[in-house]
Amino acid sequence: MAQRFGGKYSPGAAPEAKGGSLPAHPFDGKQPLKGAGRARMLGVASLVFLPAAFTGSPRALLFGLAATALMLAAAFLTREGIKAHVAYDARKIARRPAFPRKLFGSALTGAALFAGGMMSHSGVIYPALFGLVGGVLHFLTFGADPMRDKGAEGVDTFQTDRVARAVDEAEKHLSAMRDAIQRAGDRQLEARVDRFTAAARGLFRMVEEDPRDLTAARKYLSVYLMGARDATVKFADLYARSRDAQARSDYLALLDDLETTFADRSRSLLTDSRSDLDVEISVLRDRLKTEA
Repeated sequence: MAQRFGGKYSPGAAPEAKGGSLPAHPFDGKQPLKGAGRARMLGVASLVFLPAAFTGSPRALLFGLAATALMLAAAFLTREGIKAHVAYDARKIARRPAFPRKLFGSALTGAALFAGGMMSHSGVIYPALFGLVGGVLHFLTFGADPMRDKGAEGVDTFQTDRVARAVDEAEKHLSAMRDAIQRAGDRQLEARVDRFTAAARGLFRMVEEDPRDLTAARKYLSVYLMGARDATVKFADLYARSRDAQARSDYLALLDDLETTFADRSRSLLTDSRSDLDVEISVLRDRLKTEA
């Protein structure tokens, strides 16, 4: 669907945040899914087995359907693995994926080509070679999943696990908000929710970088986002039926307040972290002067 172009000086543009800074942009911090197009083509390639499956012998039908299903599963796992890898790269502190999706995608691709080769060969040598080559090419094309934790040296594992669970739950609330606002059928509202999502994720990244901030930010990741999710669901259902202008205005004001609150909390955590660093530097310098 087409979306009207708008900028800072366009009619109806969102006001600037406090302090003269521009509000968070929905694409801030996002990276393109490199290889996602190739993963989709992998799914399309699975359809080449179907004509021979439905026009051949029962053996061809059996192995053709198996090859198609395995290739579709490989395409799905590969795309999910790409998403997980992008999320891993976007964070300074990240745990390796518990399930290596891209590696299993390589294995399923090899299995799919093996099944496809069995459609017309009674032996297993050539199908096995097809599968081996296909699995290796998949691995060379998409690479491996992250195999170790990143930036977790010296960080309490228990604390990082708590942060990961809190952020995952907060992401679910944001996803529910985006799903609900789509029912309102208003692209401007969808863009406004996306902008709030970007501001909320800025706070998520702050907490991930310093898990000690979780206590100070917990209510923002749970209570506030849960309330925003519930308000969005109720507003979307009401606005889809009545197109109530006052309800729309009140909802936009709520998002403005929430975005400002999240941005203020992020700045506060950043200031606290800087204060802690200044104290550590001051103490260390005093010790060096004493020992000199």
